[in-house]
Amino acid sequence: MNNLLNEVVMISRMAGSAIMEKYLDPDNQVSSKSDNSPLTAADLAADAAINSGITSLGYDWPMLSEESSKISFNIRKQWGRYWLIDPLDGTKEFIRRNGEFTVNIALIEKGIPILGVVYAPAMDVCYFAAVGVGAFVRRNGEVKKIKTNTQVEGELLKVVSSRSHSDARTEALLEKLGECFCVSMGSSLKLCLVAEGLADFYPRLGPTMEWDTAAAHAIVSCAGGRVCDSDGVELNYNKSNLHNPEFFVLPRGDEKLLDLVRS
Repeated sequence: MNNLLNEVVMISRMAGSAIMEKYLDPDNQVSSKSDNSPLTAADLAADAAINSGITSLGYDWPMLSEESSKISFNIRKQWGRYWLIDPLDGTKEFIRRNGEFTVNIALIEKGIPILGVVYAPAMDVCYFAAVGVGAFVRRNGEVKKIKTNTQVEGELLKVVSSRSHSDARTEALLEKLGECFCVSMGSSLKLCLVAEGLADFYPRLGPTMEWDTAAAHAIVSCAGGRVCDSDGVELNYNKSNLHNPEFFVLPRGDEKLLDLVRS
């Protein structure tokens, strides 16, 4: 698993290079998908790079990507282990040129993310994890092991929220939490901030898809956290409907925040 994780990190960096070529191109074109969400040439270039890289590994595990999401559930439900990919998470951040976009690659086994890589090419920051290996971040050329933060009583709660997808319900929840330190971030980096212990809590009440969360979910889990609904049930993958329910990211064993959410 450790060797496989290193291979996937390299693939994510290849995809990141493909993205950055488009990011630095002033003529990069933006079109729309069928749901009117933005699609850039960088999405397609990264998807092609990941497909090529994963195929070269020689495994026969199928791939489900945001760009190939029309695969029938009748086919998908037969998958025991498969790759779940978002070649460019945070397309709005890419278009706004704030650097907060990522390559997300996850390996799912029986609905559970067992390996995940989240690479932010504009920042050259890579989060990566696998079951039995641990969770890590590579930043400024240095690799360190990461873990979620257990909040000390009396300390200000650190909450991360979406830069591009705020809503009234989330604002109401933040107000209910009382005085806290809030930081906005794009893409799956929000989950990674909790995994690294730089944030204590990430509530997501708006819509997301399975490929938006799977890679970072693996990282959070391996770092000692959880990605769950208000009842504490972990997100599951390869459902007939690929939408996620609303979810919360926090350290494992922290029930106070979920009690507050439920109330």
